Amino acid sequence: MGKDKPFIVACIPAYNEEESIAKVLVKTMKYVDKVIVCDDGSTDLTSEIAKTMGAEVIRHERNLGYGAALASLFREARNMNVDVMVTLDADGQHDPDDIPKLVKPILDGEADIVIGSRFLTKDDSANIPAYRRLGIKAITKMTRMFSYTKITDAQSGFRAYGRKAIAVIQPSEYGMGASTEILQKASRHGLKVKELPIKTVYDERSSTHNPVRHGIEVISSIIKFASIRHPMLFYGLPGLLAILIAVTFWVWALQIFSTTRQLVTNIALIAIGASIIGLILLTTAMILWVLISLLEGGRLH
Repeated sequence: MGKDKPFIVACIPAYNEEESIAKVLVKTMKYVDKVIVCDDGSTDLTSEIAKTMGAEVIRHERNLGYGAALASLFREARNMNVDVMVTLDADGQHDPDDIPKLVKPILDGEADIVIGSRFLTKDDSANIPAYRRLGIKAITKMTRMFSYTKITDAQSGFRAYGRKAIAVIQPSEYGMGASTEILQKASRHGLKVKELPIKTVYDERSSTHNPVRHGIEVISSIIKFASIRHPMLFYGLPGLLAILIAVTFWVWALQIFSTTRQLVTNIALIAIGASIIGLILLTTAMILWVLISLLEGGRLH
C-alpha cells in the first residue's frame, strides 16, 4: 500500500460474542481500512459471523485468554506493516464512533499509544458498576507506581497504537494482565502515552470475567513484571532487611551464650532462618539485575 494514506486496522479480541460482533463490525468498518478478529476458541458462531461481515479472522483452537488474543493481533499487525492499530472489545462496550478521536493523536505525532479512558470526567464513569470502578481504580494506582504516573484507566481495552508501539510491544500475559503489562513495557521503551475520554456501555453481558479472578490476574501481572524490572527493590531490599534481622538475632544469641553458655534454640532458629531468606533474596536480586543488564546491553550491539 502507498503511504499517502495511513493504513489503519482495527483488532478485536472475541470469545463467544455472536450476539454483538456484527453490530460492532458494522460500525468499526466505517473508520478503518481492515478489521481483524481474533476468535479465542469460541464455541458459537463468532468466527462465521465475522468472516461473513468481511473481517479477517485469526482463530485459536481453544480459549487461551484475552492477552493471548492480543498477542496474536499484535503479531498480525506487525506482519501487515500497519500504521495504526486500534483495539476494542467485541461485546459492544466500546463505541467505534470514538475511533477517529483515538487515532488522531497517533497520526499527528503526539503519542505512540492513545488510551480511551473511562475516568477523565465524572460523566464518563457514571454507568460503570461500583465494584468494577473501585477495582479498576485500585489496579490503575498500582500500575502508576511502575509505569505512567498520570494514567487514569490502566485497564481500558479501547486503545490506538502507532508504528513504534506495534514494533516493540508483544504481550506475554495470556490473561487480563496484558493491559497493564503493555503499559509497563511501553514505559520501559519510552513511548508517549495520551488518554482521551470515552463513554462505555455496560449491560448484563458486559465483562463475563469473574471480577475476583480478573483482579488477581492483573495484580499478579503487575507484580511479576515490576519485580523483574526492579529486582533490587522487590528482592534486594527485603533481602537486606532479612539480613539485618538475622544479624540482630545472632548478636542476641551470642550475648546470651557468652554469659550463660547456653544456646537459646528459638533465637538461633530465627537467626538461621532470616539468614537463609536474606541470602536467597539478595542472590535472586543480583542474578536478575545481571541478566537484565546483559539483555539490555545486548540490544546495543
